[in-house]
Amino acid sequence: MERREFLKAAAGTAAAAACGVYALRVLTAKGMEGLGGEEPPAGRRWGMLVDLAKCREGCTVCLDACRSENNVAFFGDPRIDIHWIRKVAVRKQVGGRTEEKEVLLLCNHCDEPPCAQVCPVQATYKRHDGIVIVDQHRCIGCRYCMIACPYSARYFNFRDHEDWPNREHARRSHGVAESCNLCAHRLDRGRKPACVEACEALGPAALAVGDLNDPGDPVAKAVATRSVKRLKEDLGTRPKVYYEGL
Repeated sequence: MERREFLKAAAGTAAAAACGVYALRVLTAKGMEGLGGEEPPAGRRWGMLVDLAKCREGCTVCLDACRSENNVAFFGDPRIDIHWIRKVAVRKQVGGRTEEKEVLLLCNHCDEPPCAQVCPVQATYKRHDGIVIVDQHRCIGCRYCMIACPYSARYFNFRDHEDWPNREHARRSHGVAESCNLCAHRLDRGRKPACVEACEALGPAALAVGDLNDPGDPVAKAVATRSVKRLKEDLGTRPKVYYEGL
């Protein structure tokens, strides 16, 4: 190929790449990938409150509801099982004795999400309402987001899963990262996340989701007036999952 032809081809490739990057940014800004093109309501900022005093020991209804709603893969193998929400035992010393309690862990939907900042293809992004999303069609499986997440809330799907309980959603794809999306598809339709709905059905609910920008919202009120904590606040990620009784 002559030098002139090579330069023309290179210029065309660069222009195409620039257009692709521009389109990528526009789509990400709209927060529409994989969610039916629904734009979240203006000004809303979703957050979660976990009341550990109401969380029943050994109860897994929220975990089961999340898995069924979102087709989250479970193989019975801890090396490859995926958990969008999970329970862990936390121990601390109180007055010379050790106390242990179960704590729910999930994506914290940070206002400054490290996972989105390191993604080389913008497969992870934060919607206008604060929900952090993974676009599985764009994810290249590099797992940078998993390394960057300080909450170990991201998982890699190593294998296709045949269990597909919710036919309204696609089966989880192998070779991509994933994490809790706060059931954004349900929130967009005025419904509560599956984990919250299942927890409420048992009685006094340990989980609640609300608009942190609305002073009248019960979750926003609790965050403003009660003694609540967030995980690893010192990192500056500004997580939006709050714990009462931690």
